[in-house]
Amino acid sequence: MLPLPVAGARLRPFEPADAPALARHANDRGIWRNLRDRFPHPYELQDAERYIAFVSSAEGRQHVHLCVEVDGEAAGSISVLFQADIDRRAAEIGYFIGRPYWGRGIATAAVRALSAYALAHFDLCRLYASVFAYNPASARVLEKAGYAFEGRLRRSVTKDGQTVDGLLYALVPDSAL
Repeated sequence: MLPLPVAGARLRPFEPADAPALARHANDRGIWRNLRDRFPHPYELQDAERYIAFVSSAEGRQHVHLCVEVDGEAAGSISVLFQADIDRRAAEIGYFIGRPYWGRGIATAAVRALSAYALAHFDLCRLYASVFAYNPASARVLEKAGYAFEGRLRRSVTKDGQTVDGLLYALVPDSAL
């Protein structure tokens, strides 16, 4: 459990009881537009139940998947996905926060906290995230959390029938050799 420097917010493992709140917050087209296609829309209770079962399974525990809890309820999700082969010391971070909590610094605090945890507890030399070019709020979250813009991946992402640029951000600690 990681407390966040935002009143009433913390990171913790998911519990089956989180499914209704997770489904309520995830069932938002604005969230869906900024996530991978495997994230369904509409997002229903059974989708939340399936996700929570997955992150609790042996396969899901190969990565870090945490609930972003705000004021006692599941308000979003944040994950670190470890890479393999020559990328084995890199991991991708991904997150979403329910719309009622946007603009409160919760996403930034969650990214900072999980990034620090991942770098301290795993053999990583790089954390990265890709953001849709039309989502400057997410890019700002990463920048405020210490991630640096590394490049624009031109026409690399197709979502909702639209092909757009992806923006690559990374956190590479100086001591990561």
